[in-house]
Amino acid sequence: MRVVVIGAGMGGLAAALDLARQGVDVTVLERAETPGGKMRNQSPLPGRPIGAGPTVFTMRWVFDSLFADAGAVLEDHVILTRAETLARHAWGTDRLDLFADINRSADAIGAFCGEAAGFRAFAAEARRIYQTLQKPFIEAARPSPLSLTRGAGVAAMFGIRPFDTMASALAKHFRDPRLRQLFGRYATYCGSSPYRAPATLMLVAHVEQEGVWLVEGGLHQVAVATARVFKGQGGTIRYGAEVATILRRNGHACGVRLASGEVLDADAIICNADPAAMVTAELPASERSFSAVTWAMVAKADGFPLLHHTVFFSPDYAAEFAQLARHVPNPATVYICAQDRPDSEAPEPAGPERLLILINAPAHGDTEMETAPWLDQTTQFLTQSGLTLTPQASLQTAPPDFHRLFPATRGALYGPAVHGAMASFRRPGARTALPGLYLAGGATHPGAGVPMAALSGRQAAAALMADHASILKSRRTATRGGMSTR
Repeated sequence: MRVVVIGAGMGGLAAALDLARQGVDVTVLERAETPGGKMRNQSPLPGRPIGAGPTVFTMRWVFDSLFADAGAVLEDHVILTRAETLARHAWGTDRLDLFADINRSADAIGAFCGEAAGFRAFAAEARRIYQTLQKPFIEAARPSPLSLTRGAGVAAMFGIRPFDTMASALAKHFRDPRLRQLFGRYATYCGSSPYRAPATLMLVAHVEQEGVWLVEGGLHQVAVATARVFKGQGGTIRYGAEVATILRRNGHACGVRLASGEVLDADAIICNADPAAMVTAELPASERSFSAVTWAMVAKADGFPLLHHTVFFSPDYAAEFAQLARHVPNPATVYICAQDRPDSEAPEPAGPERLLILINAPAHGDTEMETAPWLDQTTQFLTQSGLTLTPQASLQTAPPDFHRLFPATRGALYGPAVHGAMASFRRPGARTALPGLYLAGGATHPGAGVPMAALSGRQAAAALMADHASILKSRRTATRGGMSTR
């Protein structure tokens, strides 16, 4: 059986590896020159690559399992260090660190604002929500509300708070608005607003509490390692290969046509791209998640003790998310990944260091945007927070750039927004209405994020293998006619 995987993002690589280890002839086609998709590097100065995509590595068990099933060991391919300090958070001159040790976090919160008990209750609820959803939703192949209720139970379903917003649930745990802001930020991990996302997303706090790992060389190395193991299983990756059309014959996906005109026949196709990139009426319209403005920067950072993960919060979170519907907020909450500061005990770099700076932005990447003021606004806000940056070089990526990098997304980085109780169920699953065509990636079930994308790829491979008998009966010759990709 021959399978083509479109896209070497984490979902496509996971699917390709699962298929190749089972003896399937797999070719991955990637329009970029390196694997990883959104897990990419940028180099504003030669020889100083900066991880310009996801920076938080969690749910390590997903990757341990993926590699183990292929007869490999994750730590033989990437160097991992468990973070002792999860992140530093700042509101002007006020600072709060969270730790891998939940007791240290509780003590820090108690000293910060006297709400250690509220934090422990919140952490317990986040753990319960995660444990309720891990098997019947996160690891399951596109569950429905009915199947989830059967798997978890009626009482447990209401216990995950699908009808409360994250903001309202956090208000019941915390009196201090800074804590509501801090933990509400986890909704943005899915590109969503805490004022509209379900309280179910509190589970992200437990995911981080279970472990955040630092990857030497950045998360891009996880994609590089997965691609290496895949090729070791006999798989093929072609870079600079842009797919223009998914071909079909007799109502079945049968191959692809590249932008160069080359045709590759296939018995099945896994598309690791945003489903909106396929011109088809079978996918429901949905509200887009947020985009972002990022700066991959080499700069001297003075006046504030950055950690590997540091967040500078805006003074009015509700106003910030109201503005996000229309434009880049001012001021905007700023996230900085200081990539030369592996942990809280490491000495501060003496000279310029590698920083990824990120603010949220609306997914209006298909329209013209005025980008000039954003860096000045951001650096001014950071200066007011005590951090002075002296850049040597930087590369900005804005919603229009993300739209070009990831076609048909409008720059949205997380697929559909998770707004409302049913939003998670509206994500497409692995199977499509076109036999032989499967989906993977952060815009599909189970959702956004590196481990979720990997799980989506594994689910796509499992669905394809389950349908193997019917796929082999389909005819394999590509003919004219097909589904265009953007």
